[in-house]
Amino acid sequence: MSEHEQSEMSRRAFGATMIGGAITAAQKRVPAIESLSESRAAKTAVAPFELDEVTIAQLQAGMQSGKYTARSLCELYMGRVGELDRKGPALAAVIELNPEALAIAASLDGERASKGARGPMHGVPVLIKDNIATADGMQTTAGSLALAGSKPPRDAFLVERLRAAGAIILGKTNLSEWANFRSTHSSSGWSGRGGQARNPYALDRTPSGSSSGTGVAIAANYAAIGIGSETDGSITSPSSCNALVGIKPTLGLVSRSGIVPIAHSQDTAGPMCRTVTDAAILLSAISGVDARDGATGASRGKVPNDYTASLDVNGLKGARIGLPREKFFGYSTHTDKLAEAAIAVLKEHGAIIIDPANIATAGKFDDSEFEVLLYEYKADLNAYLAGLTSSPVRTLADIIAFNSAHASEEMPFFGQEIMTMAQKKGPLTEPAYLKALAKNHKMSRAQGIDAVMDKYKLDALVAPTSNPPSLIDLVNGDPGGGGSSTTPAAVAGYPHITVPMGFAHGLPVGLSFFGRAWSEATLIKLAFAYEQATALRRAPAFAASASP
Repeated sequence: MSEHEQSEMSRRAFGATMIGGAITAAQKRVPAIESLSESRAAKTAVAPFELDEVTIAQLQAGMQSGKYTARSLCELYMGRVGELDRKGPALAAVIELNPEALAIAASLDGERASKGARGPMHGVPVLIKDNIATADGMQTTAGSLALAGSKPPRDAFLVERLRAAGAIILGKTNLSEWANFRSTHSSSGWSGRGGQARNPYALDRTPSGSSSGTGVAIAANYAAIGIGSETDGSITSPSSCNALVGIKPTLGLVSRSGIVPIAHSQDTAGPMCRTVTDAAILLSAISGVDARDGATGASRGKVPNDYTASLDVNGLKGARIGLPREKFFGYSTHTDKLAEAAIAVLKEHGAIIIDPANIATAGKFDDSEFEVLLYEYKADLNAYLAGLTSSPVRTLADIIAFNSAHASEEMPFFGQEIMTMAQKKGPLTEPAYLKALAKNHKMSRAQGIDAVMDKYKLDALVAPTSNPPSLIDLVNGDPGGGGSSTTPAAVAGYPHITVPMGFAHGLPVGLSFFGRAWSEATLIKLAFAYEQATALRRAPAFAASASP
């Protein structure tokens, strides 16, 4: 979940074996970040990095020419993490690096020399969120000390896809613990294992959540590409707050097997990159039908083999784009100013703007969304834990007990109110759950996105992604108020892409393109054309705070 969705939910009144004993050295592998109150220079000095802002194509060109090898790229990126993550600006974006990365890279270098590259991902390092399972030397903990030492039975399906494409899993990124589904007043980007991640554009600002570590890492050039996961806003919000391109795919385009869940009706994984082109390449690599995730069967015959075919610099010409002003504009003067400039660019490049094109049901299924998430969280998380090869916790009740027994490490700033609410829910056959789920689908799909797109014959809806990133507050948690355009597509299970829209006082803000199920190709075309017309992405300054 994003900082926006979780704080908004909680402020609308949302929100077994006992595990005991000392926390082991392995659980404490990554120390908590230093106190945010410690003084820092106005701008942390960060040396120039030769891989700043490089793309997949540039990495491939470098390996093809012999300037780089996959191993040397891993070494450079690992050095970057070492310089910035626990030292310097102390971004706390990476929980652990892959101890096998250099050996894997060397093997891929040998394969390139003997057989040629497998494709555009061959030898490219990628960072993935620490709720995505890898059956290797790394852990998969969702940021929680409770899952330290657990073993998944296999790689997540999307990891299998990445390895098959020749990508190198460089490491696991920090996140809002349990994907920000633990407390009603959490701080996005904080986990028991990783501490508090910082936004590289202003170190006192939130990286947003829950894919906060991936957002920070890719923005700060720890790798060219990364993977996040989303239930409602957890790819798109941190992408917006870190000047990235984030793609939340249609439910079923990317398998969820091997990903620590919140809710099967909304969960998905997706790319977080610095360019639309790289996001399209990465999405092509990780999508596919997986027998272990039945939802992926619906993607058969509905998706292209290569999303880069949609990259059209003239893609806005003649496109019918609707603006859902009600609910998704008007909450921030800074965001609105940037949005109006973006709309002018869309018009200038040939888009037909329908203004307004409001989603009639927006804001009317927030409570039922949270009800569904609570029910599915208990059922889905229990199923995931039961399927682990080994684990110190096997149920949600075990996790709650672990957190209580280790409160000083796991709950120094906020509690686990959402977990306790979920634990009280019954099975997924209960009428309350079924009624809420049916309401969500009806209001977000037929009466929501589909209705407004049918009415105005739209290709996409466009709105600001979110506020500029707020201040980190470990005492009170993320602030309430503000807006986010993530919920309609998240609840519907429809695609959503965010692209950098500009900066407010040095703080990034994104522009969202969302629409019908399986419309990724259309959204990528529109987002790419906008990106090429504006080129608003810029590297972070590692400033202490927002500029005046």
